[in-house]
Parts: sequence; structure tokens; C-alpha cells
Amino acid sequence: MARQGRFSAKQGTLMATTLLFLVLKLHFKATQAATYTVGDTSGWTFNIQSWTTGKNSRPLCLESFLGTVFNYDPSLHNVAIVDINGYNSCSASPRSITYSSGKDSVKWNKGENYYICSIPGHCDGGLKIAITAFYIENYSKYCIFMGS
Repeated sequence: MARQGRFSAKQGTLMATTLLFLVLKLHFKATQAATYTVGDTSGWTFNIQSWTTGKNSRPLCLESFLGTVFNYDPSLHNVAIVDINGYNSCSASPRSITYSSGKDSVKWNKGENYYICSIPGHCDGGLKIAITAFYIENYSKYCIFMGS
């Protein structure tokens, strides 16, 4: 009878370990790839600077990023990918990629990434954001800093 008790304890330990492994695996699978929504629930709209406050003090790091999502009213705004000059001057060049669906998933490149609303007056009104993306190899993490 003592032998049966030890077997049950081993079996219980094995089952608990297996369950813990499955929970951790599901957790990491859920957090491995993620999109980041600009503006959270408010979306890509005016006053985006207040949303970025504090976010540029530390990076957001995940196992993998699928990209950044811009949600907005397409009858009011758009998202243009620009260079630093376009960002500073609030102007999109003819070569700029411009999205206008209202729910755009945009991947970024390593380094500086600049986005503006190219509707006249909107970028000048503050509807622009800079995202710095980098990869930390020692930790296998993709990270971004945001600013406006």
C-alpha cells in the first residue's frame, strides 16, 4: 500500500508539471507575436502626444511583433509613412506609402519609423508619431520606443 501511495505522488507530480508546462506554453504562444494599437482604444486621432507620454521612457518588448495597428475614421484621417524630413515638415512625398482603410496593420523596419496624417493641418495639429524599433539579440526580444 505504501508503494501505491508513492506511485500516486509521482503521478501527481508528473501531471502537475505537465499542466504547468502546457499553461506556460500557451502563455508564451499568446505573447510571442503581437500587434500594438496606436492610441489604444482612442485610435489614431488628434492628441496622440498625450497617449505617447511616458511610453518613450521605456521600451515595449515582446518575443515578436506582427506590426502596429492604426485604427481611425477613414473619412477624417489617413496614415502616411514618411522619412525624418517629412515628419518634421509634416509633408508626405509622392513616394510615401499612404494607408486609408481605417484599420491598417503596418510593419516597421529596424531603426526610426515615422508616421503622419497627411490630411492638411492634421500633422501640424500633432497627428504624427515616431517609432524606434530594435532587436535585443541576447534576450531574443523585439522592442519599440514611441515618441511624437
